[in-house]
Amino acid sequence: MASYSNFQSKNQKHSKDRTNIYDSSFETPVEPNKNDNIIKRNLSKWAELCAYLRWSPDIFYDMIKPETGGIKLDLYQRIMMRTLSRFPQNYFCIPRGGSKTLTQIMTAYHSAVCHPNITIAITASTKESAVKIWKEKHDEILRFYPSMADEIKSANFSKDSGRVEFQNGAIIDNLANAQSSKGLRRRRGSLEESALIDKDLYDDAIEPIFNIPRTTATGEIDPTELNGQINRFSTSGYKNSDEYEKILTMVKESSDLKGSFVFGSDWRIPIHFGRQKMSTINKARQGNVTRFRQNYLCDWIGASDGALINISKLIKARTIATPELECPKDKRGNLELNEYVIGVDVARSPSESNNKSAIVVLKLIRNAQGVIRQVHVVNITCPPNGLNYKEQAVIVKRIFKKYGGSLDLNKSRVKAVIVDANAIGQGLIETLLEDSTDPETNEELGCWDTINTDDKPEVSDSPPIVYSLKSQGINGEIIRTFIDYVESNKLKLLKSYEDMKENIQNGTKQEDVDLACAQTQIFIDEVANLRLKKTQNNITVEQVVKRIDKDRYAALAYSLYYVSLFLEKEAEDTNLDDFMFFMQSGF
Repeated sequence: MASYSNFQSKNQKHSKDRTNIYDSSFETPVEPNKNDNIIKRNLSKWAELCAYLRWSPDIFYDMIKPETGGIKLDLYQRIMMRTLSRFPQNYFCIPRGGSKTLTQIMTAYHSAVCHPNITIAITASTKESAVKIWKEKHDEILRFYPSMADEIKSANFSKDSGRVEFQNGAIIDNLANAQSSKGLRRRRGSLEESALIDKDLYDDAIEPIFNIPRTTATGEIDPTELNGQINRFSTSGYKNSDEYEKILTMVKESSDLKGSFVFGSDWRIPIHFGRQKMSTINKARQGNVTRFRQNYLCDWIGASDGALINISKLIKARTIATPELECPKDKRGNLELNEYVIGVDVARSPSESNNKSAIVVLKLIRNAQGVIRQVHVVNITCPPNGLNYKEQAVIVKRIFKKYGGSLDLNKSRVKAVIVDANAIGQGLIETLLEDSTDPETNEELGCWDTINTDDKPEVSDSPPIVYSLKSQGINGEIIRTFIDYVESNKLKLLKSYEDMKENIQNGTKQEDVDLACAQTQIFIDEVANLRLKKTQNNITVEQVVKRIDKDRYAALAYSLYYVSLFLEKEAEDTNLDDFMFFMQSGF
C-alpha cells in the first residue's frame, strides 16, 4: 500500500506538471505564454542558425562530429561542400583519390536533413553503378558521424536500387540514366561519372525530372532554395564529346556569374592532403597513357578541332551486354549460323611502347531481307609485341577456328580475314599462305590462299580466306566508311566490364571478358586521339598524341571497308536479282 501511495502521489505530481488539454480545471504552474515569448525572442536566431548551417555544410558536420573519430575535412573538401550548397549547377572534375564521391554523398545527406520532404536522386550510367558507389559511402558516414543515424528513418540497398528515408520526410534514391526513369519527379540530382552518361538519353529522360520545385510546410516555394540543382562529378573524358562541350559551357557561365561553378584539379591535391600515395601515381604513370591523363591529370584527351568523329557516338554504341569470345553453339551442340569477319593490323616491334598487332572480330547482323543492319565488334585482341610472322599467323588461325572458321568455305562462319598488306603486313600474308601446325596442341591449322591477289599458297587449291588490303589511294574511302558506320549507329561495341559482368555465363573466364572490354575502351581512346588531315588529293588521319596507338582503329576500319565493299553489295545484288526474277515470272 505504501509503495502504491507513493506511486500515486508521484504520478499525480507528474500529471499536474504537464499540460492536459482535456482537463478544464487544470492549472499550469508556468506563466501563460512564457514559452511562446522564449520562442519569439529567439526565433530570428534560430532562423539565422538554420540558414547558416544550410549555407555551410562543413560546419554542420563539425557540430555533429563525435569527440573521438569523425572526419577531418580538408580545405578543398570544405570548398566543395559549400559550393554544392550555394550554386544551382556544379561540375567537379577531380582525380582518383580526391574524395569527390564521399563529399557528394555527405552534402546530399546534409541537404536532406536541412530540407524537409525534399527528394534527391543519385544518377550514374547504370543503377548498379550508382548503388555500389553510394552504399559504401553511406556506411562511412554513419561510422564517422554516428548521430546522423538519428536523422535516418530507414535505409535499403539492393544490387540495383537504393533508398534512404529521413525522419523529416526527405528521401534520397538512385535513378538509372534510362527511359525507365522518365516521368519521375525529384527536386535535386547528382550525376556520378557524368562523362560516361549518354547525353541524348539524359536530356530526354533525366533532366526533366528536376523541373518541379520543393514546397515548404506552408505550401510556398522558397526563392532562395536550389530547386532543380544538378551536380556533376567525374574524372575527365574526351574532347569533341558532349560532356566536354558541357563543361566548357559551365566554365563560361561561371565567369559570367550565371550560377555555375566548375572545380578542377589533378593528382597534386589528393597528394598534398595525404589522400593518395605518390607510389600509386608513379605506377599509374608507367601504365596506359590515356588512363593516366584522364584519371590523375584530369586532362580531356583527343582532338578538339577536326576530330575524326564525335566520340560520344562511340560511347553510345557500347550496347553489347553479353560477351562473345567464340562462336556460340545451339542446344544440339552445333555452331550457330553466325557470320563473322576478322580484321588484322600488323606490327613487329619488341617494345611494348610501340605499335601492336591488333585482331578485331566483327559479327554481322542481317535482317530478313539479308541487309546488314548491325555490325558487332565482339572481340579485340592484341598479341604480345615481338612475335615473328609465324607466331602471329598461328594466333590468327586459332581465332579463325574459334569463331567457326573452316577450310570448307561452304561451312565456314568466318567470311574473310582482312589483313593490312602495307609494308610489314605483307610478311604476315605470306606466312598465312603456308601450312601451319599449332605448336601447343599439334592441331593442323591448314593453309590459306588470298581472295584478291596472285600470290601462290604453299598448298595448291587452298581456300581463299585472306583479303590483302593496301590502303594507298583508298584511305579516304576507308575513313568515310568508318564514319558512316558510326554515324548511322550500325556499329555496336562491348559494354564496360562493370556493366556486363552480371551477364557472364558459367564456364566463361572472367579475365577474358575483362580483357575484351578493356581492349574496347582502348579502341575508343585511339579513335578519340585521331583527327582528320587533308592531303593534296585525299584525306587521312593523324594522331594528336603520338604515344597513343591506332592499330585497333586500323584493323576495324579495314574490316568495315571490306564489309561495305563486298558483303553489303552482295546482299543488295541478291535482293535485286530476286526482285527482277519475280517481275519476269509475273509476265
